[in-house]
Amino acid sequence: MLYEPTGHDPRHWPDSYWRATCPPLPACPPLAGRVEADVAIIGAGYAGLNAALDLVERHGARVVVLEAAQPGWGASGRNGGFCCLGGAKLDAARITRRAGPDGAAEWEAFERAAITRVEDNLARYAIDAQVTETGELMLAASARDWARMQRAGGELLDTGRLRDEGLDTAVYHGGRRTRAGFGLHPYAYVTGLARAARAAGVIIHGQSRVTRAEPAAGGWDVQVAGGVLYARRVLIATNGYSDERLPRWLARRILPAISNIMVTRPLTRAELQAQGWTRHLMAYDTRILLHYFRLLPDNRFLFGTRGGLSFRPAPVAAFARRARAEFEMIFPAFRHATTDYAWNGLVCLTASLAPYIGPVPGAGGLWLALGWHGNGVAAASEGGRVAARALMGEGTAPPRLTRRAPPRFLLPRKPALRAGMALAGLIEGPLRPRA
Repeated sequence: MLYEPTGHDPRHWPDSYWRATCPPLPACPPLAGRVEADVAIIGAGYAGLNAALDLVERHGARVVVLEAAQPGWGASGRNGGFCCLGGAKLDAARITRRAGPDGAAEWEAFERAAITRVEDNLARYAIDAQVTETGELMLAASARDWARMQRAGGELLDTGRLRDEGLDTAVYHGGRRTRAGFGLHPYAYVTGLARAARAAGVIIHGQSRVTRAEPAAGGWDVQVAGGVLYARRVLIATNGYSDERLPRWLARRILPAISNIMVTRPLTRAELQAQGWTRHLMAYDTRILLHYFRLLPDNRFLFGTRGGLSFRPAPVAAFARRARAEFEMIFPAFRHATTDYAWNGLVCLTASLAPYIGPVPGAGGLWLALGWHGNGVAAASEGGRVAARALMGEGTAPPRLTRRAPPRFLLPRKPALRAGMALAGLIEGPLRPRA
């Protein structure tokens, strides 16, 4: 475990805006005794619940989901609510080099299908996830990034167009808009999936942290404190909150990284107009330790930052002060808006910089679906469905980019992460107001 146990404690829910504004899901009871299923799923987030729904709806399988806390406790209930393109940390050229032109096209189709998957889930299961406007904006954090963005092309917005379209800041040099994706309430989405899964016959056990998974009579015995679940097939969909001993093959193949979010009080019309940011569009910047933000339906402002190396109170508070200062630099007209909610959680990176949807080598019937690189709302939703179909032996395989098993990180991960953050700071320098 790279971080303090407090960051993984299922008894402690984050002080999130999402939990405060969504009816709680009735508690799922812990597993007790010996239970059997066709498929065991570990993790009740987007990937695990989408897999469970697909297995029941397409195959009529008996599915049991085991969750260490309750559905929505992890990243699926505490992220920024960006349903967007993404899932890999590779640009288009590197994806093409790795997977070939056909593989790159396949991955692009997966990304777009993933957004459609979320749209379909919201409609099919009647989930009110407070969807906001379509599209996403990438903002250039420096003049150099803006020049690079202009060379790459796309729908470009210079500072004048950003101002005209209600997307003005004091920092960014321009932006590129993508007409795909939308914002949503992530906890409403994941708890809506859990309700739909239970209605479809999926059994979900909360407070059921898996301690061991062992081969047993053509399947697997999955052990928790209160009992054992036997299943012919097992899907592990725990992402940044994975126990790397389950299976041991996973050890050092993922890198959980901390992401932080704050949400302000509702902004007044005067504040929004003074800043020139009046749109409910998802946005993020080009920095390695990026900022991501959006105006919520009730005009609160969500501001997220990557970074931090500890869940201890003092470092968390210090990072929150830095993030707040950057928020006020980017949006000076919002500087008097108090922070009403602040929390953090883990995203999951891999050494391959791509998700992995595939079997654990040498462990028949044991599969993984994880590594969404901070863009799991859509990618994990579709990735869970794809994993379920592959697990059941359907003809369509996961996208080839996701079939490469991630190698192990060679260097100690925490020092490497610290060094990487320091290097990023040296290369990019501090965020500065635009001249």
